[in-house]
Amino acid sequence: MAPLCSTAYFFPGFLLAPAEWEAVGLSLRVAAAAVLITAPIGVATAYLLARNRLPMAFVAENLVQLPLVLPPVVTGWVLLILLSPESAIGGWLASAFGLRIAFGWFGAAVAAGVVAFPLMVQTMRVGFEQVDPSWEEAGYVYGGTRAAVFRYVTAPLAGRAIAAGVVIAFARALGEFGATIVLAGNIPSETRTLPLAIFTEIHRMGGERAALRLVVVAILLSAASLVAHAALRRRLPSRTDRPSA
Repeated sequence: MAPLCSTAYFFPGFLLAPAEWEAVGLSLRVAAAAVLITAPIGVATAYLLARNRLPMAFVAENLVQLPLVLPPVVTGWVLLILLSPESAIGGWLASAFGLRIAFGWFGAAVAAGVVAFPLMVQTMRVGFEQVDPSWEEAGYVYGGTRAAVFRYVTAPLAGRAIAAGVVIAFARALGEFGATIVLAGNIPSETRTLPLAIFTEIHRMGGERAALRLVVVAILLSAASLVAHAALRRRLPSRTDRPSA
């Protein structure tokens, strides 16, 4: 068997097999769904924490950051207990909306979104904290509602941080493994995302070449996400920034 560093692992046949493309496509879909699910909540949470408008803000902040320090398998197990078909929440979602979360692709998106949520909130919160509250107060003086001031003053000034939070959450969701395998399982064509496909190939006899191809794709996707995140963070809002007319 050729060593892993041999060019035989890349040429010929670097192109992914159909099942490998399927895992990559599923990962992108899961990560996109995870961001869509969590972004509105993340924006609201980051803004409220930045302005200390949440009751018991210290407790709320620690709860938000908890998935960042918990082992992902613990997060996945808690989600499985809460969202399995036998649970009150999971059973209600299944009966009322026909939504199956556990052991489905949507469950993979939920798991990835929960694990990526703290990074999203952290990044967005930095942007909101750098927005001078006096500009928001000026909007209120001129008759703006809280929603209008947020839309036309706060959000534009923190726009780069919001976008950076979405990008870093997308990147984290792409790489999610532990919570996903517990809540969604490792089902081919259903929940086998890129990390799970790599895990499967590593433990399959003769799967080294496929695993290496998938690892290269994972590195490329992660690097592209980090470049985009760095570009957005290069100029976060400062206290001297003014809202555009």
